Amino acid sequence: MVVQGELDEYLPVPTGFDQLDRLIGGGLRRTELVLLGGAQGIGKTITALQMARNLALNEATYAFYISYEHSEVHLLNRLICQESIDPTTSDASAGIRLKDLHNIVVSKRAREWVRNDGNVGLQQILSQHPKTAKAMETINRYADRLILMKASPAVTTLNSIREMTRQIAEATGGKMVLFLDYLQKIAIYPERAADENDKVTIIVEGLKDLAMTQNIPIVAIVAADREGLRSKRMHLYHLRGSSALDYECDIAIIMNNKFHILSKDHVSFNPYKSDSYRDWVVFTLEKNRAGRAMIDVEFQMRPQHFCFNPKGNLVEQKLIDEKIIVE
Repeated sequence: MVVQGELDEYLPVPTGFDQLDRLIGGGLRRTELVLLGGAQGIGKTITALQMARNLALNEATYAFYISYEHSEVHLLNRLICQESIDPTTSDASAGIRLKDLHNIVVSKRAREWVRNDGNVGLQQILSQHPKTAKAMETINRYADRLILMKASPAVTTLNSIREMTRQIAEATGGKMVLFLDYLQKIAIYPERAADENDKVTIIVEGLKDLAMTQNIPIVAIVAADREGLRSKRMHLYHLRGSSALDYECDIAIIMNNKFHILSKDHVSFNPYKSDSYRDWVVFTLEKNRAGRAMIDVEFQMRPQHFCFNPKGNLVEQKLIDEKIIVE
């Protein structure tokens, strides 16, 4: 392969999250299975969709995003909100929120209906409105390389995902990344599982095999168990399912809200500054076959625009860990 100049095995695909890319060796690598875990509302879908968008913006990579949680329309709306701002700056005055986007579409369509012009569609509305035109222009740059799909827990099985991925991998020459949101909702028919642990084992082993067979990276969001939702700080062992999640994955990233896991020493010393950490999320690299693990990096979320500032930092403050600090 090297003699023939096929060097893709040695060229990682950057996710666009600078500190994460640095720690995992430059980005996602072929055959790797990456797990993204955390509590509900922490920003797992935001992270995965933003990574998919970043990859698709690179003209050499296709992103196949399968969601069991959201429709394609909702994901597109999130992307429009994201593209309306520059997430690396604090100025979001020109940005639009989901509510603003809905108002633009409904009001424009209502006005055209009064004028008896029933041919105005979504593309035309968003491309012509001053607040959404720039976002649509950016999305059009990668629209043909970002494939969004609404999945069904009853229909979208592991086998169907395997077949769709095979077809896209062949069509793109293997230059693709598969995103799954989320792992526990994947159906395994016609296989049968004794319980959820058995089901998760079948799924995660199947995904790792798919990554290796098709020679592509796979990023899968994983839900937490009840103990994890009650814990002060979530860890890899709090992900819902069997220990196969730990064994089969190559990289595991666990997300926690920084304010909630900040040591009380910092909160007591400067309560006003600590309150500003509520929009910061700590990404802990709990497993990393390519390098060091148990490293904490932080990114600031722009929740109203469904994105993170991709320029992060190493966490400098002391964080709680139930194994070490009891508070």
